[in-house]
Amino acid sequence: MASSHSSSPVPQGSSSDVFFKKEVDPTKHIRPVQSLPDVCPKEPTGDSSSLCVTPSLVTDQNRWTIYHSKVNLPAALNDPRLAKRESDFFTKTWGLDFVDTEVIPSFYLPQISKEHFTVYQQEISQREKIHERCKNICPPKDTFDRTLLHTHDKSRTDLEQIPKIFMKPDFALDDSLTFNSVLPWSHFNTAGGKGNRDAASSKLLQEKLSHYLDIVEVNIAQQISLRSEAFFHAMTSQHELQDYLKKTSQAVKMLRDKIAQIDKVMCEGSLHILRLALTRNNCVKVYNKLKLMATVHQTQPTVQVLLSTSEFVGALDLIATTQEVLQQELQGIHSFRHLGSQLCELEKLIDKMMIAEFSTYSHSDLNRPLEDDCQVLEEERLVSLVFGLLKQRKLNFLEIYGEEMIITAKNIIKQCVINKVSQIEEIDTDVVMKLADQMRMLNFPQWFDLLQDIFSKFKIFLQRVKVSLHISLSRISLQFLSFFVYVLHHAVFLNIIFWAGDVAQAVARSPVFPKSHCIIFRVSEDMKLTDLELGKLANNIQELLNSASDICHDRAVKFLMSRAKDGFLEKLNSTEFITLSRLMETFILETEQICGRKSMSLLGALQSQANKFVNRFHEERKTKLSLLLDNERWKQADVPAEFQDLVDSISDGKIALPEKKSGEERKPAEVLIVEGQQYAVVGTVLLLIRIILEYCQCVDNIPSVTTDMLTRLSDLLKYFNSRSCQLVLGAGALQVVGLKTITTKNLALSSRCLQLIVHYIPVIRAHFEARLPPKQYNMLRHFDHITKDYHDHIAEISAKLVAIMDSLFDKLLSKYEVKAPVPSACFRNICKQMAKMHEAIFDLLPEEQTQMLFLRINASYKLHLKKQLSHLNVINDGGPQNGLVTADVAFYTGNLQALKGLKDLDLNMAEIWEQKR
Repeated sequence: MASSHSSSPVPQGSSSDVFFKKEVDPTKHIRPVQSLPDVCPKEPTGDSSSLCVTPSLVTDQNRWTIYHSKVNLPAALNDPRLAKRESDFFTKTWGLDFVDTEVIPSFYLPQISKEHFTVYQQEISQREKIHERCKNICPPKDTFDRTLLHTHDKSRTDLEQIPKIFMKPDFALDDSLTFNSVLPWSHFNTAGGKGNRDAASSKLLQEKLSHYLDIVEVNIAQQISLRSEAFFHAMTSQHELQDYLKKTSQAVKMLRDKIAQIDKVMCEGSLHILRLALTRNNCVKVYNKLKLMATVHQTQPTVQVLLSTSEFVGALDLIATTQEVLQQELQGIHSFRHLGSQLCELEKLIDKMMIAEFSTYSHSDLNRPLEDDCQVLEEERLVSLVFGLLKQRKLNFLEIYGEEMIITAKNIIKQCVINKVSQIEEIDTDVVMKLADQMRMLNFPQWFDLLQDIFSKFKIFLQRVKVSLHISLSRISLQFLSFFVYVLHHAVFLNIIFWAGDVAQAVARSPVFPKSHCIIFRVSEDMKLTDLELGKLANNIQELLNSASDICHDRAVKFLMSRAKDGFLEKLNSTEFITLSRLMETFILETEQICGRKSMSLLGALQSQANKFVNRFHEERKTKLSLLLDNERWKQADVPAEFQDLVDSISDGKIALPEKKSGEERKPAEVLIVEGQQYAVVGTVLLLIRIILEYCQCVDNIPSVTTDMLTRLSDLLKYFNSRSCQLVLGAGALQVVGLKTITTKNLALSSRCLQLIVHYIPVIRAHFEARLPPKQYNMLRHFDHITKDYHDHIAEISAKLVAIMDSLFDKLLSKYEVKAPVPSACFRNICKQMAKMHEAIFDLLPEEQTQMLFLRINASYKLHLKKQLSHLNVINDGGPQNGLVTADVAFYTGNLQALKGLKDLDLNMAEIWEQKR
């Protein structure tokens, strides 16, 4: 326990000295004593923790020093206030509450066994053998005093006299068992007349405890005495170091005396000359500095003079140069301490002045009277403003111009409307107060003239904007580098600024260009824009020009929508709408040529109105066709001359409505001649052809509605096909127009009308195909479907005509009897009906179609006759019945071939006879 209050053992002797041999018990091992290194108490080196320092409020107060030893050793050992002795380092340092705990092995460290040291032992074994052999040959000097060993053994023997209970780490007198073992109550019991003996026993116990204390104190003193040599060694080293320092101080003093003598003889004169030269240079610098200060002092008045002449670039350059001088050459000058902030404020003021000046200029330039010329207003002023704003990196100044463009575009429309309305006497401005309402009172010619005026003003406005955006640097490019003309034309003119710093000095020295006209001479290095800024500015300029076009188009769209509120545009006829559409398309094309980009708003509005026009156009014509069909009696109509001219123009390759020919009136024809073929038609089909040409002509006049017109025309043709089928084949005309019956003539006329439309479908398809983009060619399939539908309809009409005669043959031949007279009444009726059929369709259908139709009718006739002969058991046996039938058939054949156009018709009747049984 006493050793816990002592300092750490101080080693002494050489590192090779040891207290015990190898065979000594490790439990009795004493650390070797080594000599301390030389230290200097005045200039300590190494770890500061190894030195004894005085108590400090800054350092750690928990660290133990010699100043903590305030009680003598016996008093510390006999202190009754301690619960237990401070037996080890932990309780001494961390207090009495420290409890030893078992340290759990780390999971991150491997378990070390003897096998880990096998390799090392193999490597070191040979060296150990050599070391042992050297020790036997040259045994080390035994500097250990055997008396110390004897003393140590004696001390250890004395310590063994102390009971083990005092050596326990958990020794505590508050434990009853421990207390009874140390102080048994038998020594203090005075009952039974044994007081003298008990008192002697207590005194003996006290002396025994005092003896134990003396043993401990003696051992502590011995441990201290073993380390006395190290303390004396340290003091000796300190005295030697002080002697060395004294000699060194004397040598330094002698050296300084010699250096002072050399400096006085060899250096002071030369240094004096150098000082004079330096003083002269300093005076020159001071003079120049004063001149510079005088120049800087005149900065503000000079800036005011430059601003009075709108020389913003020069004023900004002067401020920038002065700021640079203040920060570099005049830094720290007290009299100019406020000049820098004043110049900054002045620079901000110039920025505001330039922005306000640019806003004023933009307003003046854009709102001056719109004339045909596009000259720039005050070109030098614009150039100066642009350079100043670019120098200050105010790249958003174009936004001001953009806002002014919007206001100007509104004013252009407003002024145009006011001027137009004031010229119309029918409009009472006192009654109709709103300008929009006054504009809606204009008829189409008046409103169209107003729109033309607005578009012409907008074109001048866009040209003026374009020139204003390009004029400043385009002038510079024309003066210096003609190469930039091309660049300026493509709105990348601000790249010249990048070159300005490189060419400024060379051009400034040239006598060719007057300095009064060369604003670029004042462009300094800080005006060079980065590639990112150049690209951004070039894009902004082009976007501003595009924005001007978009603004004009947007305002035009609003003007159109304002007029279209009452359905005015939808009520326009085809000619008026085509005129309006061409005007808008021309304006869109011209603005695209000016600005380099097509704006889509007006084009979209035009497309929207075109779609509405197409819908109305189609609905009107579909309604008209429906009314015509509802009133059509399906009789052959005369063909006016104008319709024949229309058909002739189509044959000549001109798909358009022909102009009316002036002169004497021409009589209408019975049929329509189309490429040498005659077409007997009804009046509805003639008007349908005219309607189809109107669709085609509308596509030529408004190309943007080609696809819509194709869809609508397909719908119209399908409607005519289905409606005509309902009226004729479906007998709907009986109820609609009050026909008594659907005759064969009605059917033949309907078929011929359908054939006329089918004839023109390829012509219509070619017309649309030439005007459709290639990616929309798939829409042409509508014409293929329509052609198929029409052919199917024509085939159904032919089948209907054959069916009529088939029912007639079935009715007549079912009553046929083979008997005299010849020809029989049945065959007379059949020939009569065939003649009526021929008379009804011959003038309507072409000869080849008539022949094909009668071949089909004849086939039906033979089928029914064969069936009836089979029923009557009449065979080709040359008998009387065979003769009667042959005579009737010959009568039928003769009558049929006698009809016009059927002379060469093959009427072979051989297959009507059954084979001879």
